[in-house]
Amino acid sequence: MQQYKLRIEDIPAGDRPSNRLMSTGPASLSNAELLSIILKSGSVAENAINLSQRVLSQFDLKQLSAIDAPQLMKIHGIKSGKAAQIVACFELVRRLERFDSSSKHKINSPEDVYRRLYPSMRESKKETFIELCLDTKNQIIREDTVSIGSLNANIVHPREVFRTALIESAAHIIVAHNHPSGDPTPSREDIEITKKLVETGKIMGIDVLDHVIIGDCRHFSMKEAGHL
Repeated sequence: MQQYKLRIEDIPAGDRPSNRLMSTGPASLSNAELLSIILKSGSVAENAINLSQRVLSQFDLKQLSAIDAPQLMKIHGIKSGKAAQIVACFELVRRLERFDSSSKHKINSPEDVYRRLYPSMRESKKETFIELCLDTKNQIIREDTVSIGSLNANIVHPREVFRTALIESAAHIIVAHNHPSGDPTPSREDIEITKKLVETGKIMGIDVLDHVIIGDCRHFSMKEAGHL
């Protein structure tokens, strides 16, 4: 990659990242150059591009997206303002991945559940159990986090799951949780809680359509596997 002088002002105007982005588009810039535009400035010791290169030498993009502001501020040269800019950037990315212009998002398959929940779950180090309350057309009327467990275990009671479904007068629900290990293969406990929720749902008149386990770039559907 091109070596830059100490100050951004010393770089010819046409070679500065922000100007190149305007003239040739963002795809022409490296990750460090894009990050330097977000950070805007460096320090007396290094310019924004050098700072960005150093940050990305410590964390790749996926790791950087998962770091919170206090962790970022441990990097020399990253104070609260720059940390907030980085965190806000990746949060917008996550929200874009989940964005749906329709008033109600319809769930047609386990893949739909995965696409909706993966952006917010992929960086979690704890199991998070989420419930999607659906109307009669399988449109989401509410998404609710039921519980957040430990690194490899999550205790869920049916009353906590169906409380929200009853409040929202849901016709059906879909539940999902992540496996921080990245492997979505269900455990014995996952299968047992699924069966317990299905049985409770039958009594309460609220169908449990599926239990989707979110892994790293993949998912597991209890319904497709025949556990429902």
